[in-house]
Amino acid sequence: MSVEKLDKRKTIDLRKKFIGPSCKIFFSHDPIKIVQAKGQYMYDEKGQRYLDCINNVAHVGHCHPDVVKAGAQQMELLNTNSRFLHDNLVLYAQRLQATLPDKLSVCYFVNSGSEANDLALRLAWQYTGHKDIITLENAYHGHVSSLIDISPYKFHQLSDVEQNPSVHVAASPDVYRGKYRADHPDPAKAYAGEVKDIIHKVQDKGGKIAAFIAESLQSCGGQVIPPAGYFQQVAEHVRKAGGVFIADEVQVGFGRVGTHFWAFQLQGDDFVPDIVTMGKPIGNGHPMSCVVTTKEVAQAFMSSGMEYFNTFGGNPVSCAIGLAVLDVIVKEDLQGNALRVGGYLTNLLEKQKDKHPLIGDIRGRGLFVGLELVKDRCKLTPATAEAQEIIYQLKEQHILLSADGPHRNVLKFKPPMCFSTEDVDLVVDKIDHILTELEEALGLKFPDKLNVENDGSKRKLPSDENEHLCHSGLIYTKGNNPGVTKQTKRLKT
Repeated sequence: MSVEKLDKRKTIDLRKKFIGPSCKIFFSHDPIKIVQAKGQYMYDEKGQRYLDCINNVAHVGHCHPDVVKAGAQQMELLNTNSRFLHDNLVLYAQRLQATLPDKLSVCYFVNSGSEANDLALRLAWQYTGHKDIITLENAYHGHVSSLIDISPYKFHQLSDVEQNPSVHVAASPDVYRGKYRADHPDPAKAYAGEVKDIIHKVQDKGGKIAAFIAESLQSCGGQVIPPAGYFQQVAEHVRKAGGVFIADEVQVGFGRVGTHFWAFQLQGDDFVPDIVTMGKPIGNGHPMSCVVTTKEVAQAFMSSGMEYFNTFGGNPVSCAIGLAVLDVIVKEDLQGNALRVGGYLTNLLEKQKDKHPLIGDIRGRGLFVGLELVKDRCKLTPATAEAQEIIYQLKEQHILLSADGPHRNVLKFKPPMCFSTEDVDLVVDKIDHILTELEEALGLKFPDKLNVENDGSKRKLPSDENEHLCHSGLIYTKGNNPGVTKQTKRLKT
């Protein structure tokens, strides 16, 4: 069977005709037609190579030969549902559980991160007998109805739609832009205290908490790293109220953070969620996902009398692919690579922060890194248009990067785990040049002498209207000011 080859224009026309219009594509004004990928590179229909800095789905590298071979070989033998006994299912569950704390011992295999999070809610509701869910600002947990309800990243875009009264939104534990910042004496306790306050308000109205759900590191929310101790304190408040803690590892699991296999482990050995969900990287692009929980939660779910069955979840091909992904992570030391290359990336970006006033914050762990752009380091005015300009200029130079966060001003790095220091050098050098051009166009630069507390100086930093210590460190040349932005090729404010 041959597949018709289309030119890019016809592909775009057919997509508009047959694909739902809400399915946006990268670089929509001039999209790339990708036809092949390998490792950390993607290729368009003309053979042009692009460096992929954003695809955390192709976790061990696009089309990794070991993963492709495992899937093809099993597909030649058998693919069927999990009602039949097959070694792959139990061998994969055993291997996966070995990466987790002992308490998390029961696996449910499904097909996407959305399915995993939807099932996690069902587990929580059945186990606790409660209904209310606490989620975080700017959170995104999936596209099905139950998850849109708990995803402010999505439901805040809807007009004339009332928020589900059983869903309660806590402040994102963002120590850069949030309510409690790095200068707070204990931001973890303060943010956890907000969750405690929500619990009390729910209880005062007769509600009961079923679960608190959070990505272990917020991705769509802007690469937010919770302060150490936050999850432990939240879990204490939630469990005291009879609820469970759900850690969403769909974006950040499987060694991406470098120091640990799971991002929730960054909080410390004394923190273990009640339910963990995973997806995206688990199959390196093959549709599979998993929910792992405790025996107690699983037994309560089974006692409902409703059998849980998933036609494709845990099928032999998916499990063969999952096993191959785990093998490659170990064989190629990709967790170690994430630590080394991610640290190298963060260090280079920190040096750029000293050079470029548009860079407000660098944050991340391993190969999960965010670069937040601001027009003013005190007011934290989001540099949204500038972030988009960087993305489009990088695309023209054959580097794929994207932005996220509530203001779309956080450049996000979450590349395949085979990303190298040479790749880092290339992309950071390009960003350096683009920022220099943008800052010149904006008339934006550092003053010659910063009147800030630094390197032992005892002069105090000024504070903003919320008493957060800050210093913009910026000046605008004559004829330019924060409200007047010079135009580059596509720059809009």
